[in-house]
Amino acid sequence: MNYRKLFKEHKVIRDLSLVQFISYFGAWFSNVAIYTMLVQFQSTAFAISVVTAMHFIPAIVIAPFSGAIIDRFKIKPLMLSLLFTEFLMTLGFLLIDSSEDMWLLLILIFIRMSSASMFFSTEMSLLPRLLKGPALQKANEIHSILWSFCYAFGMAISGVVVNYVGVKIAFILDALLFLIALIVFININFVVKESEVQDKIFRIIKDGFVYIKNNKIIIHLIILHSSVGLTSFDTLVTLLAKNEYKYVISVPLSIGISNAVRALALMIGPYYLGKFANKENFFYLLILQGVGISIWASLQFNFYLALIGLFITGFFTTIIWSYTYALLQENCEEKYLGRVISYNDMIFMLANVATTIFIGLMASLTSLDIITYIISFGFFIFAFYYRKVLLWL
Repeated sequence: MNYRKLFKEHKVIRDLSLVQFISYFGAWFSNVAIYTMLVQFQSTAFAISVVTAMHFIPAIVIAPFSGAIIDRFKIKPLMLSLLFTEFLMTLGFLLIDSSEDMWLLLILIFIRMSSASMFFSTEMSLLPRLLKGPALQKANEIHSILWSFCYAFGMAISGVVVNYVGVKIAFILDALLFLIALIVFININFVVKESEVQDKIFRIIKDGFVYIKNNKIIIHLIILHSSVGLTSFDTLVTLLAKNEYKYVISVPLSIGISNAVRALALMIGPYYLGKFANKENFFYLLILQGVGISIWASLQFNFYLALIGLFITGFFTTIIWSYTYALLQENCEEKYLGRVISYNDMIFMLANVATTIFIGLMASLTSLDIITYIISFGFFIFAFYYRKVLLWL
């Protein structure tokens, strides 16, 4: 099974991937506009980190409810409503005119990212209902490539747009992307087994917690997947652009180019590393991720050399994300997929928030390269933790 064969044999995966690309690209496209706006407002490092964290907090707060909703209701109407909500919230960014509107910005980000998080979890619970075995693993790899690519490259393209046409136009273009994704998704036809879960929401939530509690391997895999949260580098990239690279290149272009290089690595990494992702080699992939982040830390003194470090850092990230997700899906019963995936995303986003806040707080105490070295050490810890998880697989 390869990517071309998967698309050829499963048209619905090809169509869903197109929606993924548009909606995920849109979800991150306006980020450079938001960060540039914060710089224009002369926001502090902590304020920037709070806004960055707000992109991840919704997944933590709504996870128990989103998992129950995914397992309880029809998938297609749910996904359509989520895309429409993202469209409306993105238009709302046009209302932000000064630092006094920060409260409104945080509310809009919270609602939009809540919808994006639930859309993501719904789709990740849909894939194992449509595919099994090698096809599922390849679909996960495609999904992770698209998510990672759009996460970084969306901001890269936005950097150019913001630099030349401004923040407001970027928000308008972003809203149009969600509208296009909505139109494309309406025309996708897929059939999945109707949910057998008919209990009340709070009973569904409780059953999900009990299932996870009684399956230790699920807990281990959720923790292992959260390692990717250590690569939440938005605040680092923004602070480097604001404090170090603004004398070399404009802030939006610095953020955009940095994310473009990272996006390239995130996209091509799984193509070369996918065949090495197995139970025996995964330990070394985690080690190499830590080494890559350390290399980036050592090169941050120079904008152009730092791009090399960012590429090495991103090269291993996507395969770690997709492989741990596949392990989780394969070890979960179908009726609990929505809840398990939502709780997994909750812990993953919690790791993102913790990393983001850590960077924001530490930025006033030490240099950014030291912070990056500390983050890299986390992957060595996770690598040896994986040795323990192997006993359960």
